[in-house]
Amino acid sequence: MSEGIVTLNEANFNAELGKATLPVLVDFWASWCGPCQMMAPVLEQIAVEFNGRLVVGKLNVDENQPTAGKYGVMSIPTLIVFKNGTEATRFSGYRPQEELSRLLNQAL
Repeated sequence: MSEGIVTLNEANFNAELGKATLPVLVDFWASWCGPCQMMAPVLEQIAVEFNGRLVVGKLNVDENQPTAGKYGVMSIPTLIVFKNGTEATRFSGYRPQEELSRLLNQAL
């Protein structure tokens, strides 16, 4: 995983969102999910493009089912933007880098 992307799990999810001074984009994904694998390089580009404006994190739904359930993640990939620890917006499914950048610029 890219050094600009935070690995999230049950143990650190609330702490990472709580300490974040920037909005946090969380990618809810799984290793067997094709569209999730397609999102990985897009998220690496987003982490670079939005450096200093957004924190990018990834949460494996298979390994962290309670957190995925808490946020009602029913399909993956699901991307949720949290501001001040609260969900601000979400996107489901694969998004090309240009589209995701545009959507994030609107959301931030």
